[in-house]
Amino acid sequence: MASSYFADITVFDGARVRAHQGVLVDRDRIVWTGPHARAPRDARAAREVGGPGRALTPGLIDCHVHLCFDGRADFAAEAAGLTPALGAIKGTVNARKHLANGVTTVRDLGGIGIIELAGAIEAGVVPGPRVTPAGSALTITGGHGHSIGIARQVDGADAIRRAVREEIRAGALAIKLIATGGVLTPGIGATFTAFTPEELTAAIEEAHSWDRGVAAHAIGAEGILQAVLAGVDTVEHCVQVTPRIAKEMAARGTFRGPTISALMGIAGNEGKAPAYAVAKAQALVEEAKAGHVRSIRAGVRHICSTDAGTPFNPHGNAPNEVIAMIDWGMEPLAAMVAATANGAEALRIPDVGRIAPGMRADLVLYDADPVEDPTSLREARAVWKDGARVRI
Repeated sequence: MASSYFADITVFDGARVRAHQGVLVDRDRIVWTGPHARAPRDARAAREVGGPGRALTPGLIDCHVHLCFDGRADFAAEAAGLTPALGAIKGTVNARKHLANGVTTVRDLGGIGIIELAGAIEAGVVPGPRVTPAGSALTITGGHGHSIGIARQVDGADAIRRAVREEIRAGALAIKLIATGGVLTPGIGATFTAFTPEELTAAIEEAHSWDRGVAAHAIGAEGILQAVLAGVDTVEHCVQVTPRIAKEMAARGTFRGPTISALMGIAGNEGKAPAYAVAKAQALVEEAKAGHVRSIRAGVRHICSTDAGTPFNPHGNAPNEVIAMIDWGMEPLAAMVAATANGAEALRIPDVGRIAPGMRADLVLYDADPVEDPTSLREARAVWKDGARVRI
């Protein structure tokens, strides 16, 4: 593949924005970045891309998706018809939606057929973002997710340790623990506390011993705090953020994925989404907004987590999640860091999420700087994954 040179362009590199920059790509890697006026001789022979007025960012990273779901109103009904083959087929279609919206890496936190799909994408069999699959989420007996086929029920420290090992043996590159109730499971309060501290600690210690990151689904304050103290890497949803929780997360470097798109997709669709889910979601909105602001003020690090595939929450929704994080109080630069460099760190993928020599050439071209105009994220003009331009 011929080399490419992004000439005289505004660059958000995963940390800051600079104007009049150049970025040289050779095959799948970035080999040089710097002021366009100082471009190396190799840039002259490369195919020129970009130009004044255009902006380049790393590929976006969505740390929470469910590729085998389509965002239909009735999540449980969709789950009832899933098989591993159908999950992989639907996941293949949904994966391309992420690429088309500038998302080049995702973490799937509970799905059927997705481990196999991740392997197929990695092998180049089908197009898609790179996928970090969690396999089946782990929940207590009768806990959130037990009825929708993407969670396995497990109780006790020894049993959960074994379940982690079995998920990793099956190909999981991350582990998901359901530490509280949820919005989409009837009969269980959203803030209900699930696993015990001993169970959480056993699961997290085991996963970390295999160098697997751990995400905790946690909405209620008690479940969030227990997960954070046990050493979880990311807290998904993370609605009821108390001052102590915010302080502990900031001190420990625990990432927060607010999943605003998921919450508002349900809360804002009364009469369309299941009534029990709408009622639970609507009851959480104000607490979620307050928790978001408290977390930001405390210095908690954030990631972009959409929970795509849940009702009225389509795949490729990362641009809207970034905009929502900003609308709820986050600075645009911080939101862009959350959707790129922070996501890469949370997923333990050291060579994505930034524009720098040696990094993978996962890049997105926009007509305007997203830090100055976040709405420009909704119109990716071109996307590259591993240096290859994606057809969108």
